[in-house]
Amino acid sequence: MLVVIALLIGLGIWQLERRTWKLALIAHTERQLASPPVPAPGPADWPVLGTGDAYRPVVATGHYRTGADTYVQAVTELGGGFWVLTPFDTDRGFALLINRGFVPGEQRSRVAPSPAPQTVRGLLRLTEPGGGFLRSNDPAADRWYSRDVAGIAAAKHLGRVAPYFIDASEPKSGWPRGGLTVVRFHNSHLVYALTWFGLAALVALMAWRVRRPR
Repeated sequence: MLVVIALLIGLGIWQLERRTWKLALIAHTERQLASPPVPAPGPADWPVLGTGDAYRPVVATGHYRTGADTYVQAVTELGGGFWVLTPFDTDRGFALLINRGFVPGEQRSRVAPSPAPQTVRGLLRLTEPGGGFLRSNDPAADRWYSRDVAGIAAAKHLGRVAPYFIDASEPKSGWPRGGLTVVRFHNSHLVYALTWFGLAALVALMAWRVRRPR
């Protein structure tokens, strides 16, 4: 009983520590979103990119590669459809993937990008390897459930690309529709902590009832 109580208390403390980390992450992300855009990180910065860089406003200038779109299944406030990811060759000499936005299923393959030079603004997003919940990406069938940068680059023979992608913030109308990034962090750690502490108290009460003299 003492071991179980100690374990439950330890789990509660761990959840409180997770809550502190999550609140710090939320505050950091809010500061990121409010900051001015910076140039998209180049190859020298790729090895040190981490979770702290997610949702950073960035800007890149260059041109899209036509005929190389990848469609990733998505569900947004506009319904079910696809994210359109297109390789983008920057004028700084490196390539990256741009999530140009959302399209419904009937618009798939009707949203070819302009090859003209242009500037893209959006949020830096970290790669999503593997696939979605209970669904794995199938590169051979060109079926994607997550925005797996390395997997898409290999399947499409894109060469070396940045280990992140950019969620374009424009356009707000037409297809593909940009600016649909959802920034939300699940934070129920306090509830979990209270649950573990409550279970520890319950086990302690049961142990006392069993051991007390009759």
